[in-house]
Amino acid sequence: MDITEVPVSEDSEGKKKKNKKPKMKSKAGNGEAEKKKKQEVVVVENMEKSEPAFPPSFSVSEIKNKQRRHFMFMKLKQEKRKQKMQLKKKKKKEREALGDKAPPKEVPKTIENQRVYDETVVDPEDEEVAFDEGTDEFSAYFNGLTNPKVLITTSDRPRGRTVRFCEQLATVIPNAHVYYRRGLALKRVIPQCIARDFTYLIVINEDRKVPNGMVLCHLPDGPTAHFKVSSVRLRKEMKRRGKDPTEHSPEVILNNFTTRLGHSIGRLFAALFPQDPQFVGRQVATFHNQRDFIFFRFHRYIFKNEKRVGIQELGPRFTLKLRSLQKGTFDSKFGEYEWVLKRHEMDACRRKFQL
Repeated sequence: MDITEVPVSEDSEGKKKKNKKPKMKSKAGNGEAEKKKKQEVVVVENMEKSEPAFPPSFSVSEIKNKQRRHFMFMKLKQEKRKQKMQLKKKKKKEREALGDKAPPKEVPKTIENQRVYDETVVDPEDEEVAFDEGTDEFSAYFNGLTNPKVLITTSDRPRGRTVRFCEQLATVIPNAHVYYRRGLALKRVIPQCIARDFTYLIVINEDRKVPNGMVLCHLPDGPTAHFKVSSVRLRKEMKRRGKDPTEHSPEVILNNFTTRLGHSIGRLFAALFPQDPQFVGRQVATFHNQRDFIFFRFHRYIFKNEKRVGIQELGPRFTLKLRSLQKGTFDSKFGEYEWVLKRHEMDACRRKFQL
């Protein structure tokens, strides 16, 4: 019988080698490896301690090791912070040494103080502005002839979050009533509000179960403002849960409504609240305009002493962005608009504001 030899390929030899179990290292070998690792860590730490300040051409992004790159980035950040503090202390000592002869402090550059000049900025002593205020739609309120009465409603089929937002908004605005639309169009709701002596209609719109819009209509002659609503936080969602507000009429603070358009929006908000604030309740409703975003906050304050004041936020809090201002009451088809936000044209310059 013929016997033929079968050649063994290199791949089969490699597989045999792979299948072999690695030999167990001795305990002595493990101990020596651990000692070497510890020595390397100590050497690296000593090198890091002895390293001088970073050169000006140093770039953290060139380091390929992720952990080392993160460590060097934190170290570079700490080094810059130390240099900044040293420079600050040096300037402070120089100012103390010069005394009254010290130069004035540098004002930091911000978007607000670098604002582009606007011709429509209101001068409080302007006669034309005073005449417009005496003859506009809010003159009856500011002359004490009417008292605010507000109707708050929602879009069709509101969800729980929108309903709670309307209920909490009614506790902030005195003499406010919440009703559900039940499918009625706003053109039918407005005449009914006028017949029942309501001075305001507030409509809260929602999208994906979240409030995202507000229509603020002054009755009976307008104007009507449409706002985008964002960053809504209800009372239970705040970290510091305050108590519910009382029925006292709050004080109203309007900040940074400087242009003619901003002046109109400020008067629109002011006419929501009674003119006789009850200071016993110590409640303040604030509309703060910053970069055309209107931040609403509702607080209760208490004077602890002559210099310190304690503040408790009652909520809700939200942010408004003006989309349009329309003459008269709400009319989406034939309404005449005084101002409409054109995003790509008006938002091109970051230092130009409308309110």
